[in-house]
Amino acid sequence: MKKKTMAMVLAGALAVSAMAGCGNSGSSSTTAAAGDKTAETTVADSQGSTAAASEASKTDYPTQNVNGIVQWGEGGGTDSLMRPLATLAQDKLGQSIVVQNMTGGTGSIATQYVYDQNADGYNLLMGAENPSLYDALDILDLTYEDFECVLLIGDETVGVAVGKNSPYTSLKEICDAANSGTDITIATTGTGGLPWEVSALVTSITGASFTQVQYDSDASAKVAVLGGECDFTICKVQSCIEEYKSGDLKMLCMLATEPVEQMADVPLITAEYPEFSDYLPWGPFYGVFVKQGTDASVVETLSAAFVEAFNDPSYQDVLANYNINPMGYTGQDAKDYLQNWRTNTVEALTKAGAVTP
Repeated sequence: MKKKTMAMVLAGALAVSAMAGCGNSGSSSTTAAAGDKTAETTVADSQGSTAAASEASKTDYPTQNVNGIVQWGEGGGTDSLMRPLATLAQDKLGQSIVVQNMTGGTGSIATQYVYDQNADGYNLLMGAENPSLYDALDILDLTYEDFECVLLIGDETVGVAVGKNSPYTSLKEICDAANSGTDITIATTGTGGLPWEVSALVTSITGASFTQVQYDSDASAKVAVLGGECDFTICKVQSCIEEYKSGDLKMLCMLATEPVEQMADVPLITAEYPEFSDYLPWGPFYGVFVKQGTDASVVETLSAAFVEAFNDPSYQDVLANYNINPMGYTGQDAKDYLQNWRTNTVEALTKAGAVTP
């Protein structure tokens, strides 16, 4: 039986509003990675017959451009990691990787789209951690178990962020205000998105509940807090480092067991709420996937290209600048990580009351 979401009666509505929030439900914007041989390819049609595609995959794959479908909007954390990686990987593949943002439904629109295509390696799902929880949250029947992992890039640390003019100077002040009846808004990316996941843990420990306002990416959620539309959000270090340095964002605390080097003055969440140690360490991850059933030789070709791109010094610099913990996992290592992350996170959300068995 599927598990039920926590006290988010609007889960289905949030998924719909995510599509509306991107301006064109399930629509997309396509950008060819730098150095493309052609910028004319949009999401490929069905690449010929399944039989022909299967035969080609065993011989000279790839014979045409590859589509990279990013679950989140342009400029978000996932997007910012995928575009430079695609630029490097396409040079190894010998064909362009056309990167497209397909937002909506906490990344489920993109996930379903890639799953609905032929298992031939010409459509890549460029995603974050969210699909690992889709079935637990009744968002979608698919999870990463329905895909083959090409590369797990890395994971990262997140923190609680408010605008520079916010009256709140700590997470405890926010929670105390919410518990005293103040309507506190959090900018989220939908049920199962990063801010939702963390807010569920905060609610379980503090009893504070928040009005969730949904945006199509963590970048949009951050802008909402910068502009004063929402009281706070949960930010990845890579997404907020520049605004933190400029003073436009205040980081109230980090969900980590050790201080983040780039934000050494920001306290850990356990300083105010020691109970959070039960959930730490925890953070989002990023990876590239193809539909389950894709020929093993195609998966190997893709993994080889993406691993080489991952190991490029320029991409390692990207990861370091964004405070991403590099993994570079493929094969069984990737499967083990995905299974462990899912198990631990579902257990934590169950303990938090966000899902029920």
